Amino acid sequence: MKIIKRIIFALLGIIVLALVIALFLPNEYSVEREIVINQPKDSVFNYVKYLKNQDNFSVWAKKDPAMKKTFRGIDGTVGAISTWDSKDKNLGVGEQEIKKIIEGKRIDFELRFKVPFESTDMAYMTTEAITPNQTKVKWGFNGVSPYPMNLMLVIMNIDKMLGKDLQDGLNNLKTELEKQ
Repeated sequence: MKIIKRIIFALLGIIVLALVIALFLPNEYSVEREIVINQPKDSVFNYVKYLKNQDNFSVWAKKDPAMKKTFRGIDGTVGAISTWDSKDKNLGVGEQEIKKIIEGKRIDFELRFKVPFESTDMAYMTTEAITPNQTKVKWGFNGVSPYPMNLMLVIMNIDKMLGKDLQDGLNNLKTELEKQ
């Protein structure tokens, strides 16, 4: 009986310690990747601003060919929404809305995840001319992980995990746009 009590107290101690540590950890995260595409900035921007075009380069869209997608509003404009519904537990159900466009420079998206968990994150894409025929594209995500789930940010290494998908998507985008 003493051993069981010690084990229980040790587990409770670990849980309390983790909760205390989580109080002092950041709850926000930011991940960004970039690539240079050999196309003029206007061509690149006019491609990435359309939600439907993400199916051609986003790794998430490619992970489940059977994913149900719908679109509402006028694609490429503020207020346009794309929804997804996947049986793949890593993709789940959610929607993405264009929240702001700075023509030729930046698109801001709001991502609303519904399944397997509820969360709202922000994403963006920027374009910057390097030369008349080269464009730097940045793709980034910003999010919040509420207490005590912010402890998972340390364990999961969100930058590495999400960053790989962003970079793979940008590599796909580069391939797609440079073959045109």
